[in-house]
Parts: sequence; structure tokens; C-alpha cells
Amino acid sequence: MTTWAQKLRVGTMLLADAGLPSPDVDARLIAEWIVSQVPLGHQTITVADEERFDKAISRRATNEPVQHIIGRMWFRYLELISRPGAFIVRPETEMVTQAGLDAVTAMQKKTPIVVDLCTGSGAIALAVATEIPTSRVWGVERDATAFAVAEENNARYGKPVTLIHDDARTALPELNGKVDVCISNPPYVPQEQNLPADVYHDPPQALYGGGVDGLDVPRELVIRAFDMLRPGGVLVMEHGDNQGSALVTHARRCGFYTAHTGVDLTGRDRWLYAEKGKDDR
Repeated sequence: MTTWAQKLRVGTMLLADAGLPSPDVDARLIAEWIVSQVPLGHQTITVADEERFDKAISRRATNEPVQHIIGRMWFRYLELISRPGAFIVRPETEMVTQAGLDAVTAMQKKTPIVVDLCTGSGAIALAVATEIPTSRVWGVERDATAFAVAEENNARYGKPVTLIHDDARTALPELNGKVDVCISNPPYVPQEQNLPADVYHDPPQALYGGGVDGLDVPRELVIRAFDMLRPGGVLVMEHGDNQGSALVTHARRCGFYTAHTGVDLTGRDRWLYAEKGKDDR
């Protein structure tokens, strides 16, 4: 009889042969999804579970994201639903979110108002709402498929986020001048940029920002955020590692009092941090 330990070794080798970057992690995630049990070792694998495992490994070997195969993904302290049509969260976005959380905390407001523009699966909005429970959080998403995933994720955590199915570039005019922090992971990839194979499973509308440099949508969101923010409010927006200078310049032209670029753990430019002047209305 085959044990899980043996099956994991075989699955890991198959994924390694397919050139995947973390074959051992992927194989274990798939196994734990099937049996909902850890640790996996010398337990005998059933015929049905072996068939499920083999099929899932075959799917992963074709670069289908493991998050889509197992139907879940993790973001900070959250376990979220993952399905095709909604952007898969990446580790660097956790740092972007932390920068936004730090901005909220530094304001020392009893009930801070936070808006997540282009919320996708709802990951950033839910992270803010669950880590700062006194906050009032809105998440805006235009795409119907992604919005449905955000609604399911929001329900998993008791619906702490007010979700708005609308275009982030024009949504929530009633909050103009009232928002403390805007956070966004918008589409920002240039159309001609080559991407890792599994990234192409993300929806195009969540990837490509428009224009030669991929910044058409981000530039519009900077303008929208400026209008939404109260005096002294902060915008934190993720971007590509070669887009920092352009967005800092744009933010200053839009009227932000200060703007600079935050870097990720690899030292690459990763997010725009822009503060609205305290005297701006």
C-alpha cells in the first residue's frame, strides 16, 4: 500500500521536473487539501485520494495555480476563497497592506475610514477590517466575477467590509474629503511585459493597467484618491519595480503634499506612499 510520505515524494519530483519553483510546498498543500490533516507521513493513502492527488499534481504541473486547484489562498492572517476570475494575492501585497495599516495606526483615530480601490478578492479590505476592528472599510471592485469572490470572502469573516460593485475611478463620491487612508493594488502591468507562466491565469483586467507603461489606471486612481482623502489622508498603492518615479511625480502633480516610494524585502520599489496636505480641501 502507498503511504502519503511516498506519494508526496513522487508528487514533489513530478512538480520539480515540470520546473515549478516550490514543488515540495505545492505537493504538501494539495495533500493537506485532500485529507485536511497534518502531519502527513506513514498513513496509507486511499485509492480515491490517490486519484485526486494525481489529478491535482498533473494540473499544477501545467502551471495552473495551486490556489485555484485547492480553492483557497492565504493573506496575512486570512484564509480566503480563490477562484479563476479573481486575482491571486502575492506576498509583496502583504507589505503594501502593512504600510497602509501603519498609516491608519499612526493617525490614532477612534474610527478610521479606509477604502480599498480595486479590491479583487477583498484581501486588503478584509485584512484592514480584521486587524483594525474599529475601522470602517469599503472595498470597490468593478469586475462581477471578482466581486462575487469578494462577497464570499467577506461573508466568511462576518461581513466587516462594505463592498461596492463599481468602477474604482469614480466610485463613492459621498466619501470625498472624508477618507483617512486609501489602499490599492490596481492593475499596473504593461501590455507587452513578459510574465511568469502561472500569472497568466489571473484575469487580464486585474493585470494590465493600460498605456505603454501600464499606468493609465493607476494614474486615474491617484486622482480619485486625492479627492477622497481628507486633509492629511494617505494613499498607499502597489506598483511595478520600475514605476515608482513616475507615480511619485504624478502624485505630486495631482496635489499630494509628500510622495515617496516604499521598497519590498528584495529592495525593489513596490508602492507609492502619498500624503495629502493638512490644509488641502
